[in-house]
Amino acid sequence: MRWVFAILAGAMPALATISGTVVNGTTGQPQSGITVVLLRMGPTGPEPGGDGKADAQGKFSLNAETSTQGPTLVRATLDGVTYTKLIPPGMPSEGLTLDVYNASPKPGSTKVSKHLIFFDPTDQGLVVNEAYLFSNDGKTSWNDPQNGTLRFYLPAGAQGKVQINATEPHGMPLREPAAKTDKPDIYKVNFPVRPGETRFDLSYTTPYTAGTPYAGKVASNDENTYLIVPKGVSLAGDDLNDMGEEPRTSAHIFGLKQASYKISLTGTADPSAQASDASGDSGGQDPGSQLSEVMPRLHTQLTPILALAFGILALGFLLLYRTPVEGKAGTGQQVARSSSLLGVFRAKGAKTKEPSERRRG
Repeated sequence: MRWVFAILAGAMPALATISGTVVNGTTGQPQSGITVVLLRMGPTGPEPGGDGKADAQGKFSLNAETSTQGPTLVRATLDGVTYTKLIPPGMPSEGLTLDVYNASPKPGSTKVSKHLIFFDPTDQGLVVNEAYLFSNDGKTSWNDPQNGTLRFYLPAGAQGKVQINATEPHGMPLREPAAKTDKPDIYKVNFPVRPGETRFDLSYTTPYTAGTPYAGKVASNDENTYLIVPKGVSLAGDDLNDMGEEPRTSAHIFGLKQASYKISLTGTADPSAQASDASGDSGGQDPGSQLSEVMPRLHTQLTPILALAFGILALGFLLLYRTPVEGKAGTGQQVARSSSLLGVFRAKGAKTKEPSERRRG
């Protein structure tokens, strides 16, 4: 019967001491008196695992059952913003450091360093995937519940239906709602932008007839915005910086010079691009290892283009948008194709210059 008890013991949560220090990254000092909450992964998701307060030196110590089915989460909230420390199974749970930051309704040093807009015409309409990379190089979180941290344009044809995932630094994507603003077709998302890199991913569908004008705008103060179409789709418009094709998927990339644009699209995504990408064996390497081949090798612009190649691959849709937007369902093949084509945009953390001299009207 020993083996029975061994199996039962292995299936039960393990008791462990979870200890560490909460440090205020804004002041550089321990954060005293803050409540520390534990969450452990259970069969149906996160479950409460206990809580306690940090002492005058910011130290905490909790005896709790750790998760055997996933990571244990250590959380603390300051100025309305929650910060999380993830403890994978089998990793040390003592001597942890949980960083928290003061928050402000002003953006401070936060900026939108990259904004990608991917257009994919389908039989169900025009599927648009957008990704924003926020860089916060300061020591204060930006939290503005009244005005939101992300403001974006949603065409009237989308009928207010948009899927949004927000990812905090070193975190997992979380589904977030959008709210209307007092400006027509401009929406906002209330999600704190913590120090580091925060990503927002949007997906929506709007009616579109091939070859007709499609107008859009950028509601956020972006540094670099790119319009992207898959292989088989042609994009035409004024005041765009044609940056050529990404060689792995043949997606065509354009730098946006203004805060608004009017384009026309013809064609449909070439299924061979998806098939080629899916069947290609990268030898287990990250797609970002091919960064030097992303931009066209224009001899007169080789240096800035190669520099840009390391920056434009800043965002990944690989794990996102595997299901269509509710009420605007495309085929599973279309969604997989978009994810595959956008999978090359992986974060590398390199600095880049603007693709164009954009002027805000």
